[in-house]
Amino acid sequence: MKVGVLTGGGDCPGLNAVIRAVGRRVMVRGHEFLGVREGWRGLVDGLFEPLGPREISGLLPRGGTIIGTTRTNPFRLDGGVDNVLEHFRSAELDALVAIGGEDTLGVAARLHAENELPVVGVPKTIDNDLSATDYTFGFDTAVSVATEAIDRLHTTAESHNRVMVVEVMGRHTGWIAVMSGIAGGADVILIPEQPISIDEACDDIRRRHERGKDFSIVVVSEGYELDGTKDGDDVDEFGHVRLSERGVGATLAREIERRTGFETRVTVLGHVQRGGTPTPRDRVLATRYGLKAADLVEEGKFGRMAALRGDEIVDVALAEATAELKTVPREWWDVARAFFG
Repeated sequence: MKVGVLTGGGDCPGLNAVIRAVGRRVMVRGHEFLGVREGWRGLVDGLFEPLGPREISGLLPRGGTIIGTTRTNPFRLDGGVDNVLEHFRSAELDALVAIGGEDTLGVAARLHAENELPVVGVPKTIDNDLSATDYTFGFDTAVSVATEAIDRLHTTAESHNRVMVVEVMGRHTGWIAVMSGIAGGADVILIPEQPISIDEACDDIRRRHERGKDFSIVVVSEGYELDGTKDGDDVDEFGHVRLSERGVGATLAREIERRTGFETRVTVLGHVQRGGTPTPRDRVLATRYGLKAADLVEEGKFGRMAALRGDEIVDVALAEATAELKTVPREWWDVARAFFG
């Protein structure tokens, strides 16, 4: 067989580890391995790169993706789907491993359902918002980066008696905010799933000051709905508003300072959360996912996705995996809430 691999959506620590694992298992079994460059754009435009033992060597600790990525949606391009199918055939591919989040895998699920494209999926997103799997790779690295930042901000906040607002990624879910906030000892956490008001947040901060705590750490998810912020007109090919332009952290910091009188500063972590080398946990998880994806190809189980259930790697339907966002449940919020104020 000739097996292709693509990485779509935002870059993510652990992508190269998946490519390495898929390639190793595929080539050991005597198959050819081909990189599809720049996500679904590579199949729309016919952008391919042969991958061999030399190309996949040394990838385990390397961040980013060696085959590039875009947020291309072939269903939104004139002739996009026809081009995908034509280039798949012309490259003589027998199977495709698509590594991505809800958008990339949503395209994979639809292409399989409507055009019988032989594709299997691997769940990737720092946001951890993909249903049907307990965790996505890349999430642990993002949480580790955010937690380290919170730890560092604690010392400067305490030195200056300031409120520090930390804006983290997560799109429309608060997984990064909740997990890094709990791990970093945040005093207030604001997420889309459990929207407390600014007044409530300010009350928590005031209570800390009344107890002699002269500094506070506030973690806010970029998707938190806040009065005074407005979505811009800039959207990607999947129709998602670019939340980084909303300025949730800056607006929240201004409101906290105005309402409490406490000096407040904001730090927007941005893309540093998705860059750099993956954590050991993400390296191991990405490797296990890659091996499972190669096994699914070998077994001809297309339209499926590798997933983590407990500590076991299983396979689930792509349609199930992309049916809905996995949001932060109440029990995790209650853990975070126990340490507010």
